Amino acid sequence: MPATFASFSRAQKFFAHVKEQAAGLMSDEHFTVDGTLIEAWAGQKSFRRKDDGGSGRGGDFHGESRRNQTHASRTDPEARLYKKSAGQESKLSYLGHTLVENRNGLIAAAMTTQADGRAERDAALLMLYELTRKPSGRITTGADKAYDTRDFVDTVRELGVTPHVARRQHGAIDQRTSRHPGYAISLSKRWLVEKPFGWLKQIGPLRKVKLRGLAKVDWLFVFSCAAFNLLRIPKLQAQTA
Repeated sequence: MPATFASFSRAQKFFAHVKEQAAGLMSDEHFTVDGTLIEAWAGQKSFRRKDDGGSGRGGDFHGESRRNQTHASRTDPEARLYKKSAGQESKLSYLGHTLVENRNGLIAAAMTTQADGRAERDAALLMLYELTRKPSGRITTGADKAYDTRDFVDTVRELGVTPHVARRQHGAIDQRTSRHPGYAISLSKRWLVEKPFGWLKQIGPLRKVKLRGLAKVDWLFVFSCAAFNLLRIPKLQAQTA
């Protein structure tokens, strides 16, 4: 077994073991999904044209259009130039994704992907699919407006999940969903998904990773999410004792 795959497997096994300790503390019906930018351990000057023949001319990129299709980092080729919202500076990054349950804000699933415009929705579908493989009742997932697309909403419904996604103009969510009281409750719980991201970046090691390559960044992200749960669980158990 390759070392990177073995490390990934151990991280997910550790995460699953920590989740078992949270029995009774996690909702099995209501969730929120979101993604966060993870700055890669690669400088902007390393982002050079793929066809420059190693000349090193890519260090001077003023006036040059830099795109992931034509450029790549020499120090971390799997990182992607990306910004999560308009007005932000594009940085070499990965995306970390979490599925958080809405009772206490514990992380129910975690994974990392390369950064692109579809990654957040694709990762959400993968995590929800794994969640729905276990026999249970119908579940809901909250999300911000970036998830209000026809393909995402339709696929979530096919999985048996009710999409409580914030509405955007001409989006896929209509009043058939938004009129129900549960929709407003899910939107009011969306802040829970931001709490782990704040901890992972302010206290944990995810503001700017010091590892290179998707497999290693994913290993660090999943282990860090397990650590967040591990710290929260005793406090929650004490509150419910």
